[in-house]
Amino acid sequence: MPPLVYFVRHGQTDWNVESRFQGQHDVDINATGREQARRNGRRLAELIDEPARFDFVASPLRRTRETMEIVRTELGMEPQGYRLEPRLMELHFGDWQGLTIDRIEAAFPGSEEARERDKWGFLPPGPSAESYEMLSERVRPWLAAIGRDTVCVTHGGVIRSIFLQTGTATRAEAEMMDVPQDSILRYSDGRLDWL
Repeated sequence: MPPLVYFVRHGQTDWNVESRFQGQHDVDINATGREQARRNGRRLAELIDEPARFDFVASPLRRTRETMEIVRTELGMEPQGYRLEPRLMELHFGDWQGLTIDRIEAAFPGSEEARERDKWGFLPPGPSAESYEMLSERVRPWLAAIGRDTVCVTHGGVIRSIFLQTGTATRAEAEMMDVPQDSILRYSDGRLDWL
């Protein structure tokens, strides 16, 4: 039987509120994000009878680590007892990290239009920048290698990639989908369902 996986997006950050591209910039969650993490942890406690049998894995960025530690606390577990997985880091937005769309357009005119033409394949300017396609290539082997029931705390871009890789969304649907920070995504028997 394939493993059961619960995905949680990190809690809200001030940059989320300000509509800034975060990418791999290390931003902390805010008070709303901490409450979202607590609610998600309580919901997981209702869903998981034996949390000790699950693998717990998170992106190494601070916003995902803090979210995971709050989730584990709500599950009655030691907060730091989880693994870090660099392949679960958010898409790197290159020179766009920390900027709003307005600032991007001012600095790189026509960028938003170019991105909207091919959001999945678009590569922002700057060193280390990634497209969603590159992100998917990074996440694919991790997803294929999951061997036991898992709780994963990651990012919106990674979750969009998982929808595409599991065949539960088209590329156009995946690139436009909303990825809530106050819900849990269950992956079971080839299906993805928001809880």
